[in-house]
Amino acid sequence: NIKYYHVVGNSILKTNFKFDDEERKLWVRNHDDYNSLPHKVITAYDAINQTYDYKYIMKTDDDQQVLSCFQFFSTLTKLLNSPNFSYHYGGFIVDVKLPHISQYYRIHPELPRDLKIEAIKYCNGRFYFLSSNAIKDLISKRESIAKEYLEDYAVGYYLNSSLKTNIFPIKTDTYFKRSE
Repeated sequence: NIKYYHVVGNSILKTNFKFDDEERKLWVRNHDDYNSLPHKVITAYDAINQTYDYKYIMKTDDDQQVLSCFQFFSTLTKLLNSPNFSYHYGGFIVDVKLPHISQYYRIHPELPRDLKIEAIKYCNGRFYFLSSNAIKDLISKRESIAKEYLEDYAVGYYLNSSLKTNIFPIKTDTYFKRSE
């Protein structure tokens, strides 16, 4: 019973976004390439925020397959809906200890070779969740996020520190694998 959409960029869309409930697609006015992913995702978050009343948004990459899908999502939604659950952000935590120049262009050659990564903690883009407060905070930083290259890093970088002091850890490599 989770409402979900595949987010698809369309740079010639006449509106900022369009929900297609039949096809389960959220069209956003944006390019649909790897370097545009931060802009595409923050635009999708804004569209959801304008359209739905929600407590959390769960985001996953489209090249991921969920193992034990029902078990994973039923367990997680019970946690997210429990009255004592107070996390705003969760997923597989990437802990960047020292600033450095990313080597991720070796996997995605379309990325710049001089992409600086700051020392921060963020959740890997394979899967993470954000509370409605976290989404609203990120939307307020939409222009800055849209200029980034790495979506998951941008979310962690721009999310207000008070909303990520306590990140809920999820061993996503146990539950997700890359689709073939």
